Amino acid sequence: MNKNKLETISNLFEGKEIRSIWDSEKEDYYFSVVDVIGALTNAIIPRNYWSDLKRKLLSEGSQLHENIVQLKMKSKKDGKNYLTDALDTKGILRLIESVSSPKAEPFKVWLANLGSERIDEVFDPEIAINRAVDYYRKRGYSDKWIKDRLNGIVNRKQLTDVWKEGGITENKEYAILTNEIYKEWSGMKASEYKEFKGLRKESLRDNMTDVEVLLTDLGETATKELAKEYKPYGLNQNKEIAKRGGRIAKNTRDNLEKELCRSVISSQNNLNYQYLDEKEKLENKK
Repeated sequence: MNKNKLETISNLFEGKEIRSIWDSEKEDYYFSVVDVIGALTNAIIPRNYWSDLKRKLLSEGSQLHENIVQLKMKSKKDGKNYLTDALDTKGILRLIESVSSPKAEPFKVWLANLGSERIDEVFDPEIAINRAVDYYRKRGYSDKWIKDRLNGIVNRKQLTDVWKEGGITENKEYAILTNEIYKEWSGMKASEYKEFKGLRKESLRDNMTDVEVLLTDLGETATKELAKEYKPYGLNQNKEIAKRGGRIAKNTRDNLEKELCRSVISSQNNLNYQYLDEKEKLENKK
């Protein structure tokens, strides 16, 4: 497979993450077998379940075993990339036949829809954008908010491209630089900001107020322009530029709060649910 044609994606089946890689040359997905096993079974440790099943397939001379490939996918535990057993769509369908699960048929339907949607998006990327717009509208976001959110995604991509030119290649480094911007203008790292808003895996920006989104975009845009001007290289130099970009957003925040006589940092989110343990904490405080 041509690595330049591969794109890593995380798809959800009934709320469970299925790590996958889209091969645009082959126009097909490669799925993490362990993730599929975890979604289909009640196995406490899906990796062990797959290990036992793989030995069984090997002993039976199953052709499925020969179709397994190893691709680098991001670990859910530490965020690093590791070689992971993967199968294409046809292989996953054959794998399902070896796994006794009531979720087999729903998973097959999910696979069929996923492949069709992805292929359509390759030829017409606007389909993916429209799907995102529909998703946000269904959750009650205004068209103005959606427009600003999409612009923010483009601006963020431009920033990471500039960081890449400055020698930043690891996901951990991108996270460090992002946190420098957040800390400067909000006083919190991204993880602390999410906790403040009662979030876990949800997108932080999707749960920000208009002002919070504006300040986030300003900090990142300022960082991008400063990096283009001063061309920092390596993590330490880029950290200093990120702090300066965040500080520009902090100055704007300070001026706005002075006029409003209140903080623009909000603990509110857009969730229609509350995590149980967080509810218990609130009750205990009372």
